[in-house]
Amino acid sequence: MLVFVIPLKSLRASNSWALVCRLFERCIKSVCNQTSPKFKVIVVCHEKPNIDFSHPQITYVEVNYPIPENPNIQTKRRDRVRKVLIGVVYAQEYQPSHLMKVDADDCVSKQLAEFVDQHSDNSGWLMNQGYEYQEGSKFIYLRNKKFYLHCGTSNIIKYGLLDFPENPESLEYDTLFQYHVPHSKIVKMMAKKEITLNTLPFPGAVYVIKNGENTYLRNQKLSDLIKKPNAAIIRAKEIYKEFNSQVLDKSIRDEFGLYDISRVKSF
Repeated sequence: MLVFVIPLKSLRASNSWALVCRLFERCIKSVCNQTSPKFKVIVVCHEKPNIDFSHPQITYVEVNYPIPENPNIQTKRRDRVRKVLIGVVYAQEYQPSHLMKVDADDCVSKQLAEFVDQHSDNSGWLMNQGYEYQEGSKFIYLRNKKFYLHCGTSNIIKYGLLDFPENPESLEYDTLFQYHVPHSKIVKMMAKKEITLNTLPFPGAVYVIKNGENTYLRNQKLSDLIKKPNAAIIRAKEIYKEFNSQVLDKSIRDEFGLYDISRVKSF
């Protein structure tokens, strides 16, 4: 059985709690749209989100450790890692074969739970292919290589291969990150354990960008691009993706549960 772990940022760390909830509701609907019932979802949060959707496979684990008064990128990252580890520990209750971390604004393929159930002895998979979607766009970009380097929602690991502490809530910062497996370093970290992850044979997730609750390069003025070569390179890559994107059609929307959140009411 596959267990999805979703770390959800707190109200106080959000730019807009209403937006966080709308993004999360789309994410959790996508996760629960699996073709197989053999899955569980663990959502680790400070506050339960204000959404209409519910599902018997969802468990909310509410934490109460302190939230920084002035959250920044570093403290938000620390909070996300701590919540993932709390979810990994909690997952023991379900005796899963595999575990997948999902960012709370991304969407996933509805085929994942069924595929994992059919290959339950496998050590895990990397998503070499996946979609990138700019919020509100009518187009979507298929990244055909090394999607897992760009998106955190991009790997499925056999549960017994994961290292995790007994009590993640009380760990100090340095110790906390000893148990963290960054998506960009997962190949090297697994190789140290002499473990090879397979390639998922289909696009497994949609990486949602520029939604107002993640940090991503925005359109730059020409003068800024000249002053900042790295920004110019990134912008050039964005232009390449724009020209190589495809129409976001019904089949992709249905596969990943991707819809326009602007039409969803706020609470």
